[in-house]
Amino acid sequence: MVLGKLFRIYHKNDKNGVYSLLLENKNDKNETLLFESGAVGVLSMQETESVKPLYSMLSDMYGVLGTLNLSIADGNLIYLVCVSGCVSVGKIQNSEIFCITETTFISLRNSPSDLERIQDVRKILNSGTFYFSWSPNQESKYDLTLCAQKAERTTATDNRFFWNRMLYLHLKSFDVNTERWLLKVMCGGVCINTVYVGHQQAKACLISRLSCERAGTRFNVRGTNDNGHVANFVETEQVIFMEQKVSSYILIRGSIPLFWEQTGVQVGTHKLKMSRGSEISQPAFDRHLAMIKFLYGKQVLINLVGNKEGEHMIGTMYKHHHKLSQFHDDIPYIAFDYHYYCPRGKEDNLALLKKQINTHFNDFGYYYSDDSASDSNASKLYQTGTFRVNCIDCLDRTNRVQTFMGLEILMRQLKTLQFDEKATIVSRFQEVYKNMWQTNGDQVSRIYAGTGALEGKSKLRDGTLSVARTIQNNLLDNSKQEAIDILLTGKPLNNEYGDKARSILPLQYLHLPSSILKPLIERCFEYVYPIDVKIAVGTWNVNGGKHFNSIIYKKSDPLSDWLLDCNKSNGANSNMKSILDLSLDDTLTDLNANSPDLFAVGFEEIVDLSAQNIVATSTTNQKEWLTELEKTLSRNEQYVLVTSVQLVGVCLFLFTKPKFARFIRDVSTDSVKTGLGGATGNKGGVGIRLRLFSSSLCFVCSHFAAGQSQSAERNSDFNEIGRKMFNSIGKSLSSHDYVFWCGDFNYRIDLPIEEVKQLVKDKNWEQLLAHDQLLNNQKAEKVFRNYHEGTINFPPTYKYDINSDDYDTSEKSRIPAWTDRVLFRKRYPTKIEEVNAGKLDYGEIVFYGRAELKTSDHRPVLGEFKVDILKVDEDKRVQVFHNIIEQMGPLDSTVMIHESGSNGETSTIFHESYVQEILFKLNEEIGEIILARFGSDHMRVTFKDGTQALKLLSMKSINIMDKRFDVSLKTPNWIDLVEEEVNYGVSNTIPLLEGCKQLNIDELTDYDISKLSRISSPVDSESSLSLSTAPGPARPPPPKTGSNGGGDSGAIKPMRPAPPRPTSSTRKASNTTIEPIITMINDDLTITGDSLLLNQDNSMQPPPPPLTQQVVSSYQNQSTLDDDYSSDDEFAYDTNNMPPMAPPPNIPPPMNAPPPLPPPNGPPPVPMVPPRRSAPTIPPRNT
Repeated sequence: MVLGKLFRIYHKNDKNGVYSLLLENKNDKNETLLFESGAVGVLSMQETESVKPLYSMLSDMYGVLGTLNLSIADGNLIYLVCVSGCVSVGKIQNSEIFCITETTFISLRNSPSDLERIQDVRKILNSGTFYFSWSPNQESKYDLTLCAQKAERTTATDNRFFWNRMLYLHLKSFDVNTERWLLKVMCGGVCINTVYVGHQQAKACLISRLSCERAGTRFNVRGTNDNGHVANFVETEQVIFMEQKVSSYILIRGSIPLFWEQTGVQVGTHKLKMSRGSEISQPAFDRHLAMIKFLYGKQVLINLVGNKEGEHMIGTMYKHHHKLSQFHDDIPYIAFDYHYYCPRGKEDNLALLKKQINTHFNDFGYYYSDDSASDSNASKLYQTGTFRVNCIDCLDRTNRVQTFMGLEILMRQLKTLQFDEKATIVSRFQEVYKNMWQTNGDQVSRIYAGTGALEGKSKLRDGTLSVARTIQNNLLDNSKQEAIDILLTGKPLNNEYGDKARSILPLQYLHLPSSILKPLIERCFEYVYPIDVKIAVGTWNVNGGKHFNSIIYKKSDPLSDWLLDCNKSNGANSNMKSILDLSLDDTLTDLNANSPDLFAVGFEEIVDLSAQNIVATSTTNQKEWLTELEKTLSRNEQYVLVTSVQLVGVCLFLFTKPKFARFIRDVSTDSVKTGLGGATGNKGGVGIRLRLFSSSLCFVCSHFAAGQSQSAERNSDFNEIGRKMFNSIGKSLSSHDYVFWCGDFNYRIDLPIEEVKQLVKDKNWEQLLAHDQLLNNQKAEKVFRNYHEGTINFPPTYKYDINSDDYDTSEKSRIPAWTDRVLFRKRYPTKIEEVNAGKLDYGEIVFYGRAELKTSDHRPVLGEFKVDILKVDEDKRVQVFHNIIEQMGPLDSTVMIHESGSNGETSTIFHESYVQEILFKLNEEIGEIILARFGSDHMRVTFKDGTQALKLLSMKSINIMDKRFDVSLKTPNWIDLVEEEVNYGVSNTIPLLEGCKQLNIDELTDYDISKLSRISSPVDSESSLSLSTAPGPARPPPPKTGSNGGGDSGAIKPMRPAPPRPTSSTRKASNTTIEPIITMINDDLTITGDSLLLNQDNSMQPPPPPLTQQVVSSYQNQSTLDDDYSSDDEFAYDTNNMPPMAPPPNIPPPMNAPPPLPPPNGPPPVPMVPPRRSAPTIPPRNT
C-alpha cells in the first residue's frame, strides 16, 4: 500500500485575465474540480475531456487540504492548499499514517505576491506535527481524531482535533464531496512501532491529539478562555492493536484553567500575572471541569507546579478555585511538586504519587475489545475516567509523569492481551513505549514551545534547548500565533461588521460567508433587546501616593465620601431622606437600590513619578488601594474585581456586581506610554476592555502632559493613546460600543489666576467653561470627538494646597482648572428608534461631580451613567438566521438550465447555438454571471449572488427564440448545507462513556459568585495562605450630611472603624486576601519573596516528609535548566541576589485517598539542613 502523487493540477490564464485550475484524481477520473472566479464546479468526465486541452499541467500532489480564504482590502483571496511532501510513520489497521513535511499554496488569482502573505501558515503546516491517514478505500480509513473507545460508537470526526476543518467550507458551499477530495489533518504526535509477539505482530502506538479550541504558542496563549477551553490541551492515547484485539488508555493534559498570562524575556525573567480577579475566573474554571468530566468521565487533577516564584502563586490559586468549585467533592485535586521529589530526572519518588492515585488507577480502568471473541461484548472493558496532568507549560514535567503512568497501565494492558507470560515480550513493549513517550514529549513541545522537550538529565542539552526556546519565544512566536489563528479561523474578520459580529453572534457563525453575516448584523434589532446597566467611573490624582496613609488609616475623609456618597452629599438626589433619620439597615437597603453595576476607578500618580519608579514600577500602592477599594465598594453590597492594570503612576481598577460575573467575557488590558515621545510611562494611559452580554465596553484612564500652555501636547497624547490602545490584539478604541475615558487630562483655563478665582467664588461656571481648553479643543474636533460629559457645576479640581480648601498658594501659583474629567462615547445604536431617527441615545448621566477629599492637590471626580446594554434572544436569532439563508439563496449561486422537449419533457440534447443568447439574456435581466459550463443535456450558470439564482428560479422557465428552457437549482438543499457549515464550528465530541450529561454552568439558577466568594475554606495542613474573601471587610461610615454632623445627641452616630495596623511583617493573612491575585497583575511587576510569602505561624507547619538525605541533597543541588517553566533561573543572570522562595505547598490528600504514605526505603531520616526553600509535606489522611 503506497501513497503516490494521486492529484494532478492543471491551470490556464485566458485572454480576459481569468485564471482557473483543474484538479484531477488520477485514480478516479469520473469527476474533476474546476476553480474559477471564486466558484467551484464539479465537471463530469465528458466535460473534463472537452476543456482539458485548454489547460497545461502545473504539478502533482499527494493530497489536498482545502481552500484558505484571506480577507484583504479589495475582497477575499483564496488559496488551494495541497500536500506536496509527506513521510509514512507506520500503519494502523487498514490505513497508513503520514506526517506532512511540505505543503504548496496555489493562489486562485495567480499573483506571485499572494504567496508572501501565507508563508507563516505554510511553515506551521510544514513543521512535522501534522498527520493524516490514507487508505485505498477512503471511506473506511482510520480516523486519527478518535480514540479506540469512541471509534466503537461513532465515525464522525472530532472537531476538536480536526485542524483543517475551516478549509473545507468553501468547497462545502458548492456541494463538493469533501470526503472524496480532501484529507483530514490532526496536529500532535504519532508514534507507531511493530512489536513481535511470537510469530504475530502487534502495533504499539502512542497518539497525542492537540486541541484547536485554544491553540497557540507558549507566551501568546496561556490558561483558559471564557468557554473553559485551555491552552495546550492534549489527549494522549496509548493503544495496542493485535489482529482484532485493541487495548487503549487515555491521559489528558492542559494549562491551569485560570486567567493568567506570562510574558517572554523581560530583563531576564518570565513574569506570571493573573489577568482577572478570583471570583470573575470561577465560571470559566467550572466550565472547564464540567467539560472534561462530561467528555472523559471521572477526573483526578494532578498539579505538578512547584514553589518557585509565580508557580507558588498560581498553584495556590488553582487549589483555591478547586475548593470553591461545583466539582470540589467529585474531582480530587493532588498537588505534587515534581522538582522537589524528582530532582534532575530521578523519578524513583514517583512511587509516592502512585500510592496517592492507585485507587483511581484501579477505578478508571482502560479500554479493551476483542472482536474475535464469541461474545465480544462480554469481553469488553471500558475506561471510566482520566487523570488531568499539568505543570506550567504542560510539557516536560507533565510528559515525564504521564510516561510513568502510561508504563504503569501498560502492564495491565499486556496482561489483558495475554502478552505478560514472557518477560522478553514485556521488556520489548516497555522499551518501545519508553522511547515513544520521549518522542511524544518532543513532538508536543515542538508545537507549543518551538523546541524538543527538556529531559532533565543532560545540563548541556537542556541548556541548549532553553536558549533555543528563548529565541523562538521572542522572535518567532507572534508570527506563528497569527498563522495558527488564520489556519483555524479561516477568513479573519478585521473590519467593522466583524467586531459587531463577535459581540452578538456565537462563535460558530463567524466563519460563515459575508453574504450571511452582513444581513444578520443589519437585522440585529429583530433579536436583541436593551437592558439598563448603571456604570460609575471615578478618577483621582493622588499626588504620588505621598499622603496615602491618610486615606488607608482613616486619618481623613473615607473613600466612601467619593465613591458611594458623593452624589448624596452634592444634592443629586434632593428628595432622599437624611441618613440620620433612618436606621442603619434601612439606609443600606435604600442605598442598594440604584448602586452601579460596574465600577471603574482610575488613579493618577499612584506612585511618585521618580526615575526609579518609571524604570521599575512599584505595585505596593496598587495592592493597598485595591484592598481599600474592595472594602469601600462592598459597604452596601458586594463587588468583585474584574481586573486591574498599571502603567507607572496611572492605574485602573474595574469591579462588578457578582451577578454579572458569568456574563463578562473577552477581558483584556493594555497600556500606552506617551512620556518623552512614547519612551517612558510617566505619562500615558491604561485600558480595560470586555464584553458584557452582547455589548463591548472599554475603560481608559490617562494622564496627559502638564503645563498651562501645553494644550497641543495634550491633544497629541489623546490621539496617541486612541490610536495605539489594544492594537496588539487587533482592536481599536473606536470599535467598542461604549468607551469611558477618565483621568487627569491637565487641560487648563485660559484666564488670569485672579479672574479665575473670582469667577470660582461667584460660581460663574459658564464663564469659566468658555475658556476651558478641553471644551474648546473638543469643539474644534481635535480631541474627544463624539464624547459626552456631564454638566460641570462644581469648582475646578486643581490645584489645592494639601488638606486645605485654598487653591495653590505656592510660588508657582497655578491657575485653578478642571484637569480631572470623565467622558464617554457610544458607537452603535441600541434601539431601532435610534436607527430610524438617525441619532444616538446616550442614555442618562445620573451624576457628575467631585468629592471633598483633601489629601491630594486634586479633588476626585465621579460620573455615574445609565446606558443600554444589548442582550440576545436566542430563539429569535435562530428565526432571523433561517429567514436570511432562505432569502439569500444557494451559496453556490448556480442554476441548471435544460431545454424542454415538444411534449413538455426535458430534452436529452442541449444545442450549443443557444448558449450565447441565454447568457446575454440572463446577464441583462438577472445579474452578473461569473461562470458558465454546459454538458450534453444541460447548462450550468453561476451568478455572483445567490439571490440572483432565486430570481431566475422564480421564473421557472425562460424563452429563447423558439425554444423554452426549464430552470432548477443545482443545490436545492442549500439550507442544509449552511447548517452543516455552522456545525463545523460547534463541538461534536461524544463522551468517552455513553450516558454522560454535561452540567451547563450558564444555565444554573443557583450559581452565585457572591456565595462562592464568601465560602470560608478551612485552612488545611498544606498551606496557611487564606484566599477566602470571608468574612466581609469592615464597612466605611455612611455619608455625612454636613460639616456639623447634623442630628441631636440622641441620634445614631455612625462610628468609623478603628484604623488597621500598619503594614509589617506580622500582618495577618486575612488582611491580604487579594495578594495572590494582584501579585502578578501587571507587566512591570518585579517579583519578590515578600510579595508571595505571607508570614505564618511556624508552629502550625507539619513536619517535613521522611525523605532520605540523598533526595534532599540532590534537590538542593538540582540544575535550574530541567524545567519547562523558563523563569526558573533560566535567564536569571544574578541568581545570588534572588529573593527567598516561598515554601512549597504540601500534597493534599485526594478524595477517597489511600492510607498514609510509608517512608521510602533507605536510611532513617536525618535532620535536614534548611534548603533554599522548605520541603513540601504529605499530610496523613484524616480518619
